Amino acid sequence: MNKTKDLTFSIVAYKNYNQIINAVNTINKFTPNYSKEILVVDNTEDENRKDYSKDINQLSKLDNVTLIANKANLGFGKANNIALHKAQSNFFVICNPDILLIEDSFSKIIPYIKENPKIGAVIPKLIDKNHKIEPVYRRELTIWDVFIRYFHPFNSFQKRRAYHTMQDQDFSKPFKVPFGQGSFIVVRTDLMKQLKGFDERYFMYVEDADLCKRINQVSTLEYFPYTSVIHLWEKGSHKNPKLMKWHIQSMAKYFKKWGSK
Repeated sequence: MNKTKDLTFSIVAYKNYNQIINAVNTINKFTPNYSKEILVVDNTEDENRKDYSKDINQLSKLDNVTLIANKANLGFGKANNIALHKAQSNFFVICNPDILLIEDSFSKIIPYIKENPKIGAVIPKLIDKNHKIEPVYRRELTIWDVFIRYFHPFNSFQKRRAYHTMQDQDFSKPFKVPFGQGSFIVVRTDLMKQLKGFDERYFMYVEDADLCKRINQVSTLEYFPYTSVIHLWEKGSHKNPKLMKWHIQSMAKYFKKWGSK
């Protein structure tokens, strides 16, 4: 019988093995006191994987890594759920490939969650490469906020944008987060399994908003200001028409499921 580990890191790969190697190296470096499994669920299609054989081989040899190869791109939520099904841990870490740990964050996060039974998940201070805090903490999605984001220039509706990204909060203190971007969220594994993970009807995008809403229905997702994690945010859906199409389709599914405000 497998011994329960402290942490399961779930990382979804899609041709970005070098980036994941960097992330894994920081995970191994800055979690010295915790047992862990790093489950890399590979969504790269079979026919493309051969082009990255050297990188895949390097990744698979890193400490604590288990590589799970899908035959096709199953989407972000479904890939994370594959890792969740295999997870043997107390805490499940949804971790993007573009995450870099810079300190022993879990020596602060884990005791905090354990001491606060009402907290089911935390999202730490996510910062960019210049150590500026990113606007990844949001109030619940509304059609109005979506419309502003996609159909108005960035210099418009600044007050509403600031409200949606919770700029009125004191970021030196914890606070409840209705919607935390799913780049790096630490969830109690038993809670994640109770919720059956991500809703797989979302192929990519907005599945994190859906998950956060369900976490907050039975527990609390909280911003945790006492440790920082670097997120090399690429904002792909703003640059790629195909990704933007997926984003808008996912939002339509979200509002059909939860209603609009």
